[in-house]
Amino acid sequence: MKVLVLWGEANSSNLGVQALGAGTAALVRRVWPEADVRFQSYGPGDAPSRIGDPKRLARAYLDRNSELRDWMRTFDLVVDTRAGDSFAEIYGLHRLTTMTAATEFAHRMKVPVVIGPQTIGPFSSRRGRLLARRSLKTASAVLTRDQLSYDCAVELGRRPDALTTDVVFAVDVPVADRTRDVLFNVSGLLWQDNPHVDAAAYRRTVIELCRELTSAGRRISLLAHVLASEVADNDIPAIEAVRAELDHDLEVLVPQSLSDVRSMLATGNVVIGSRMHACLNGISVGTPAVPLAYSRKFKPLLDGIGWDNTVDLRTDPDPATAVLAALDAPDLDKRADLARERAQELLGRAEECLKSVR
Repeated sequence: MKVLVLWGEANSSNLGVQALGAGTAALVRRVWPEADVRFQSYGPGDAPSRIGDPKRLARAYLDRNSELRDWMRTFDLVVDTRAGDSFAEIYGLHRLTTMTAATEFAHRMKVPVVIGPQTIGPFSSRRGRLLARRSLKTASAVLTRDQLSYDCAVELGRRPDALTTDVVFAVDVPVADRTRDVLFNVSGLLWQDNPHVDAAAYRRTVIELCRELTSAGRRISLLAHVLASEVADNDIPAIEAVRAELDHDLEVLVPQSLSDVRSMLATGNVVIGSRMHACLNGISVGTPAVPLAYSRKFKPLLDGIGWDNTVDLRTDPDPATAVLAALDAPDLDKRADLARERAQELLGRAEECLKSVR
């Protein structure tokens, strides 16, 4: 069994994207333990040439001698992750079009495509809805990781084959002692101007939380979850800005890999996460999380595993106070364990669905 995972990179600077790749591979191997799993995104990967170009894919489809055609036909299955939340218009129609072209190419090469557990929607334009309908229609199976995405797919004309959860819960869990207190993931995406939340308000919330927690005797470790790269969206400059603003010499954690960040998260009593997968990585290793949500992908997914500590930066009038209250909620560790158990039950649905796709 040879499986291609699209848009879930094993070596991405975004550890959330790494989690999607590793989690999808782990989920696939629960069904086919000896599966040969490959990864492909925009950049160099397993493909003989870039697939992040709809025109290149169109030419390859028409050219019967194309290396891309031959390469795609070596796979028994394609699992399309869309980087978790890109089956939507929130990052623009160009990104949606590019990713849709890749799965369309696989479909035309007669390779079964599974829409892996992910967020679906929102779509506000006619073109966006048409692209989404096409992908859903041609997929051999559709998996969603939250009820809202399930409902969106139904509205677009395709009832998903399974309502499951995020694949990060399929990744191996590290063993570590709890030597740290509050791990605070500060987002470079939200620290600068962005289409999601008020950046200035986000910066104030982060600084206020750090001051309040330090005054209360809590030990804070600032955690990067998107690492330095050519892309401006990384967490390290934001973390450096927080340290420069505060008088306290806070610990800075810059992991080098997915396994590294999961081991770090396992040492904390709690994680405050501005990146959704910083929270999911935390919960999946047994560390309670307080998510700082910036889009609709957070709450439905977390609600689905019974985790209701989400603070919405878009709507909460005082996010810092809400986070402090969430940190004081009773039985956080026990509830995190229950959420992990629920996630495993939901992943069982994905496994059963994959077994039927060949």
